[in-house]
Amino acid sequence: QVQLVESGGGLVQAGGSLRLSCAASGSIASINVMRWYRQALGKQRELVAVIMRDGSTNYADSVKGRFTISRDNAKNTVYLQMNSLKVEDTAVYYCNALPPDYWGQGTQVTVSS
Repeated sequence: QVQLVESGGGLVQAGGSLRLSCAASGSIASINVMRWYRQALGKQRELVAVIMRDGSTNYADSVKGRFTISRDNAKNTVYLQMNSLKVEDTAVYYCNALPPDYWGQGTQVTVSS
């Protein structure tokens, strides 16, 4: 079992920055992929960023150049640095770990105009 706990969400003005954290505990040696998803009110959950075991990353087109996913293996933590935030980035952000498919509880990010 793996437990994921997100933190770092909050209210920020458009153009501002936030850094989300996802702390993993438990059987983390089995994790190959860590991902950040988000779900806006009334919309489907969407993939935001991915980081593989080898450190390679991938991003949704909507956040490329603004968001950066990274990890600190010593702290078993994955981060999502979000810069130049837009109102449309408002959502609950979830951390996800594979295999098989673990989820955190989510953290709310609200961007005001």
